Amino acid sequence: MSALDPFAVEVIRHGLSAAAEEMSLVVVRSARSPLLREAGDLSSAITDAEGGLVGQGRDIPVHLGAMAYTVKELLKACPAETLKEGDSLIYNLGILGGNHLNDVKVARPIFVEGRLVAWALSLAHWPDVGGTWPGSYLAKAVDTFQEAMRIPPVPITTAAGVNRGVLAMILHNVRDPVSCEGDLLAQIAATQAAERRIRELCATHGTQGFVDAMARLHDLSEAEMREAIRGIPDGAYEGEDFLDDGRPDGGPARIHARILINGEEAVIDLSGSDDRVANFCNTTPYIARSAVAYAMRVMSGREMQQNAGALRPLTIVTRPGSMLEPGWNAAVAAGNHETAARIVDAMFRAMERVIPERLSAGGPTTSGLLSFAEPMPDGGWRMLYEVHGGGEGARHDRDGSPATRVHLTNTSNTPAEMIEANYAIRLERQAIRRGSGGAGAHRGGDGIIRSYRILCEEMWLTTCVERTKIRPYGMAGGEPGQPFRIVLERAGVQTELQGKANLLLKRGDVVTLEGCGGGGFGAA
Repeated sequence: MSALDPFAVEVIRHGLSAAAEEMSLVVVRSARSPLLREAGDLSSAITDAEGGLVGQGRDIPVHLGAMAYTVKELLKACPAETLKEGDSLIYNLGILGGNHLNDVKVARPIFVEGRLVAWALSLAHWPDVGGTWPGSYLAKAVDTFQEAMRIPPVPITTAAGVNRGVLAMILHNVRDPVSCEGDLLAQIAATQAAERRIRELCATHGTQGFVDAMARLHDLSEAEMREAIRGIPDGAYEGEDFLDDGRPDGGPARIHARILINGEEAVIDLSGSDDRVANFCNTTPYIARSAVAYAMRVMSGREMQQNAGALRPLTIVTRPGSMLEPGWNAAVAAGNHETAARIVDAMFRAMERVIPERLSAGGPTTSGLLSFAEPMPDGGWRMLYEVHGGGEGARHDRDGSPATRVHLTNTSNTPAEMIEANYAIRLERQAIRRGSGGAGAHRGGDGIIRSYRILCEEMWLTTCVERTKIRPYGMAGGEPGQPFRIVLERAGVQTELQGKANLLLKRGDVVTLEGCGGGGFGAA
């Protein structure tokens, strides 16, 4: 390749993206868990040798943003000189540039002619990683040890193949070892696929040319982000949003964002957010940074390549002891998808009077999670991790879409046929929740309704749903959408469930989730 031929750089950029896409397809087609095969709760990324993100699949933004830090932190624990061709590492510790413990990563260093040139990262949400409660989500967890098994970075493969000792240790600490093994082997295969593609790119363009192109891609993304920031008026802007609960008095937990735009740089200060909460809604500073990076891309009003260079003009501040930097031993299971979403909403609230045409009103910024765990006669478990959307918030020029997901998550519902074929559950109803969107010049989208009837003697349920108390906000005078509701019907009696709870279901129980509506935009 000639010195940084722009056409070759673009070919390599698309080659990296294609390799990451292929990784995700390998997992979807090979994994055992419906959460991965059907819902797609997984992400794939490629970094340069130092851990700078250069390629990603069309996966889950909150995962991908955190993976911009994953290998950089991993290398502090596992220096590059200790690694060999054929190695891959498995781990789930949030302190290593990570997420919650259910998000298990397989990281493969990629060598070409003995030189470390890149890393392939496969992240998959495992439906169970051990811990106190089936599914590894304990709503009242006070620390990480109550949540799940903690896996430090250990070799899961070497040139000789799968490390059977490490595999056995993991499988003996999860409730569904058969699915777990299938999911893990799928992740390993995904990183091997990326390794093949990167070696092909190096063979075509030369190893040094490939490395130089990755550095150039970082520079191009930095220039894009700086130009985007220049398009936002200079100034200091503040906004806040709230989790439904979490404070010591049971009140809503506050996320505060102060955004300082100065020329082509931005400071996003989240230090005014509340202290560490005594449940599973804390999160890691890497997830906080991921949420900020996503929000800045949206507020730019443009498509841009997301990689490590795009982060250079951003200074992101969290505060030790806060729920966004709570310390390594905090419970963080819900922080990935609940607390991170509050950061995005707080940033949008800060900017809604400045760039309203680039933003949408509030929507289903929650996982809408119902996790079912079915005990089996042999002592094992079957795990169903079900996520639910709602109505999209309206925009300045259109109504919100019904029955969708927004911002940091883009997983799918598991099809009814798949659930009924594999679990003692019958889907009794699936419908649009008519009239749940907020009124306005443009109306918020409507949410969904989904009902699950339990067909076995007992089923363990986890709810992890925000926007059950604090409704999705309207914008520019629009009305808020209706909140989420979760209702348990038992023996003809209906009881409204808490948004974040653990409980035991019985045969014949029906659990109905009503997804929130989106906020309206503009006065009606």
